[in-house]
Amino acid sequence: MEFTAGFPMTRMRRVRQAAWVRGMVAEQGVSAQDLIWPVFVQEGTNTKTPIGSLTGQFRWSIDLLCEEVKKAADLGIPAIAIFPVTPPERKSADGKEATNPDNLMCRATRAVKELGLNLGVVCDVALDPYTTHGHDGLLVDGRIPNDETTEILCQQAVVQAEAGCDIIAPSDMNDGRISEIRVALDEVGFTDVMIMSYAAKYASSFYGPFREAVGSASNLGQGDKKTYQMNPANTNEALREVALDISEGADMVMVKPGMPYLDIVQRVKATFGVPTFAYQVSGEYAMITAAAQNGWLNRESAMLESLLCFKRAGADGVLTYFAVEAAEMLKR
Repeated sequence: MEFTAGFPMTRMRRVRQAAWVRGMVAEQGVSAQDLIWPVFVQEGTNTKTPIGSLTGQFRWSIDLLCEEVKKAADLGIPAIAIFPVTPPERKSADGKEATNPDNLMCRATRAVKELGLNLGVVCDVALDPYTTHGHDGLLVDGRIPNDETTEILCQQAVVQAEAGCDIIAPSDMNDGRISEIRVALDEVGFTDVMIMSYAAKYASSFYGPFREAVGSASNLGQGDKKTYQMNPANTNEALREVALDISEGADMVMVKPGMPYLDIVQRVKATFGVPTFAYQVSGEYAMITAAAQNGWLNRESAMLESLLCFKRAGADGVLTYFAVEAAEMLKR
């Protein structure tokens, strides 16, 4: 078959013909340094409890968590995000345990920092692991009072900073809480403690396995968090939320959930250019895991592709339950 001269002059497939050239011209990549590992900590010693809806993930007692954290640090993972499984007897309507300097979160933070690893600790600031009703704030006459809740969140942030937390991560979506937490930290000398704001956190259906993991699903029951978390229909509102949190002193911002909201990640990064993170939430992990268990997806390739998509959208890093597994694969 004859072709006219120069047909086609541009052949896009030339740079796809071998792995070495595909890697050389790749626009994005994933490394262990991009990953933050969310971990669940429970009371007890030498205890490791599987999480039914998060196959391959566990609730760890502090001693075993420390051993796992050492492995994560050796793989080059830069930080972990700790979530406590508060015993039911320590939960209350006002979530008072959140401000206890010897609560599970604080003890776990101290233990990890005492390891002396080059690894950051991110602490969640919200009341849902500590309340009998499962909400992120106080519950008064069927509503979540913003300002009264924020006062408790400030106390929670301070005790976490005292325990050695490197990054405070408010996930409650209260108005004005970033500035109040920043002031509370600064007033007691924690000017270097960073704030990673859950700036655009949606009232999503993808959080179910997480709520089982921390033991708040039964507390929340048939309730929802739509009066404080964002409407999944909205995008411009996310930019307003992020702009406010940056103006109030957030060092980093987060979009949650992850893959269903990559358009939000892209808009946030393009608009503000600040360190932007995304949370590949429990429902996302569970879907990929379940599909792989049924032979419908290749687990490793789907996992790495999903992480690459976050980077392509503009995320500087990803909170993901795949962190250790992905780091091990990347190392190979």
